[in-house]
Amino acid sequence: MLILLPPSETKRTGGHGAPLDLAALAFPGLTPLRETLVDELVTLAADLPAARAALGVKPSLDTEIAANAALRTAPTLPALDRYTGVLYDHLGVATMTTVQRGRADARLVIGSALFGATRATDPLPAYRLSANAKLPGRGGLAARWKPLLAPALSTGELTLDLRSGAYAALGPVAGAVTVDVVTERPDGSRSVVSHFSKATKGVLARVLCQSRAELDSVGAVVRAARRGGLTVEHTGPTVLTVVTG
Repeated sequence: MLILLPPSETKRTGGHGAPLDLAALAFPGLTPLRETLVDELVTLAADLPAARAALGVKPSLDTEIAANAALRTAPTLPALDRYTGVLYDHLGVATMTTVQRGRADARLVIGSALFGATRATDPLPAYRLSANAKLPGRGGLAARWKPLLAPALSTGELTLDLRSGAYAALGPVAGAVTVDVVTERPDGSRSVVSHFSKATKGVLARVLCQSRAELDSVGAVVRAARRGGLTVEHTGPTVLTVVTG
């Protein structure tokens, strides 16, 4: 199966890998747009006010614009090690066994406004570009990515889409299983969780990467999640609901 994760705005700096080689990344059909976007970001980084406006960052984050300027020369890290933040903290790849990390590398695909989608092992530099950014003189990123990314992600495998709405819009996957996170009150009523949704999705992804089961059906995913201690309901043909206390 494929588990689609969102990226995160926060990323580890530095790295130990060779500079970015776009031709070496997974999903080679995305390479032409990746090349174009990298060129646009490198050029934009030379104009700090324009870069701040396009990327939605304050002067305190000029170091991230500098990272864009160095996209083609900066050291890289595997994508799964590059991203940080709540979801990735709860995914916790650093504490996985070697076998579990191997499953994570095989099952996880990370969405990206710059690269479209990458495998967990793809070497990436630090960068700044969100799905909602609008680069000067160009339309929104969804219109640019969708014709390429949607077909690339439609692999025929069971796909669990944990991306946020803005990243899912870059490349929708027909028939993908989505996840709602709700909290249940003492009186039995429920409400949608927003603040802890990323954490719960990180835990779910971790549990599924730890599972030795062949996750080839929605039922198999539900069973694996329950064995991992999660309360999961199959609430629609392609919808799972994780219930938190």
